[in-house]
Amino acid sequence: MGELDLGAVRAFVAVAENRHFGEAAVELGITQQAVSKRVAKLEADLGTVLLSRLRTGTGLSRDGDRFLPHARTLLEAADRAAVALRRDRPLRVDVLDTRLTTTELMRAYHETGVDIDVVTSDGLRTARSTLRAGTVDAAFARVTGPLDGVRSTPVHLEPMEVLVGTGHPWAGRGAVTMADLAGVTAWMPGNERGSEWAEFWEVVGAEFGVRIDTTGPNFGYEHLVAAVGASTDRISFIGEQCRMPEHPGVVRLPVHPPRPAYPWSLLWHRHNRHAALPGLIAHVRAGFRPQDPAQVWLPDADLPAFRP
Repeated sequence: MGELDLGAVRAFVAVAENRHFGEAAVELGITQQAVSKRVAKLEADLGTVLLSRLRTGTGLSRDGDRFLPHARTLLEAADRAAVALRRDRPLRVDVLDTRLTTTELMRAYHETGVDIDVVTSDGLRTARSTLRAGTVDAAFARVTGPLDGVRSTPVHLEPMEVLVGTGHPWAGRGAVTMADLAGVTAWMPGNERGSEWAEFWEVVGAEFGVRIDTTGPNFGYEHLVAAVGASTDRISFIGEQCRMPEHPGVVRLPVHPPRPAYPWSLLWHRHNRHAALPGLIAHVRAGFRPQDPAQVWLPDADLPAFRP
């Protein structure tokens, strides 16, 4: 018997747990052909058949069933060894953007004495791959679609506010309702096509009759605020905890409940063994408050995770 290749062992465990070569390939971030080759090599090294293809997927042979717990033990030992070598590496967390409420959540956790490295990205589209690759330990995002080995927990429901210029007819009002916004166009150039937040606002627009204008280019928050401040009819939406650039010509208006709230979750890969990760998960779970239907509106897709 040859020496065992940990990559091949990891491929076998992924197939055994997913019961499918394709899903194992997605989890590992490699091609299905590569998974098949790794499993074949492992079977050759061990001199036995570990997996069998069934009509309903992939199953374990008798030897595969016997080998699986030992394979998991091998991977756990390897992961612990890797963690021991990078014990001093900060916990790397993707906050999407440093002006968002997620950065404040991480600042609070950092103040408990945990060393943190904050990074930004384009959201879930990047997080799926960086979490799987281990280049990021955790990420904040709105969860949509299959996560392929990535786990999540609800973190925060952030109510939305409306931005208007001081010359806008609503500027003197203390708050608005979603009914007031029916038929209005909200300018949101930062809603990137294919992003989870753009999809959220598409659903909000359809529910409340608000047209979402994503016309760009997106020159950032400073440009957004300046453009809204210079207009007498342009509005935009912003998260209640978002740290917008100060501008004397802009007013932030709360929205009367029930109001849309952005559903933030924390994501991490199930194989990540960073020593500080369990503490972060416990920290955000302790601070989470479930949805109150009288106060918050959510898209149907987000309700299961955020209900009491």
